[in-house]
Amino acid sequence: MARRKIVAGNWKMNMTPSQAVELCATLKDLVKNNKVDVVYCVPAIDIVPVVKAVKGTRVKVGAENFYIEDKGAYTGEISAPMLKDAGVEYVIIGHSERREYFKEDDAFLNKKVKKAFEAGLTPILCCGESLEQREMGVTMDWIRLQIKSDLYGVPAEQVAKMVIAYEPIWAIGTGKTATTEQAEEVCKGIRACIKEMYDAATAKSVRIQYGGSVSASNAAELFAQPDIDGGLVGGASLKADFGKIVNYDK
Repeated sequence: MARRKIVAGNWKMNMTPSQAVELCATLKDLVKNNKVDVVYCVPAIDIVPVVKAVKGTRVKVGAENFYIEDKGAYTGEISAPMLKDAGVEYVIIGHSERREYFKEDDAFLNKKVKKAFEAGLTPILCCGESLEQREMGVTMDWIRLQIKSDLYGVPAEQVAKMVIAYEPIWAIGTGKTATTEQAEEVCKGIRACIKEMYDAATAKSVRIQYGGSVSASNAAELFAQPDIDGGLVGGASLKADFGKIVNYDK
């Protein structure tokens, strides 16, 4: 059975609650593609109004972050059970911005992956290399280290249901995009890594996205690759063009 494509929008720190509802209304009739799972990963303050705004549609809501404890004296943090109760189904883990700006390391991200599954959320686990790492020829070494560390102790049946997003750091928000060949090569390498860690069935089931300046003009070519199962979309997810990415095959 072929893997379903999944296109997720990572809104990052954009959109007030009222703007979020307005964007959902704008996109409502543009993101209809029965062959694609669509997810809006939104700021925490937008989750409740966005869940309400997409009710009755096929769009799912994701979160951009959470803390590893269920509750307690962690002022300003949000837990996975809170997200689940609010109607969230997916959560981004390990985005390069969280790794760089908030110093989230792989040991911490491993705890996040496990906690997400415990709470009934589907992780979208991000991995990717810097321009310097690509130029040094250590792209796959680096990404394999991230994948193996972040999924340590996570059972095969959970990995088969999750999403992995390959995002070359040098292509995020820069307008630069990895060539189709570069993107497919790494996504294929990630699938091979999963096969080594688990088995062929798990590797065949896990969905792997490409992220990094995905646009309406390059989505069809990227998503046509055998190991690319959709995209994690940044800036373009805040525009009507997101509908063209979702409907890449039309």
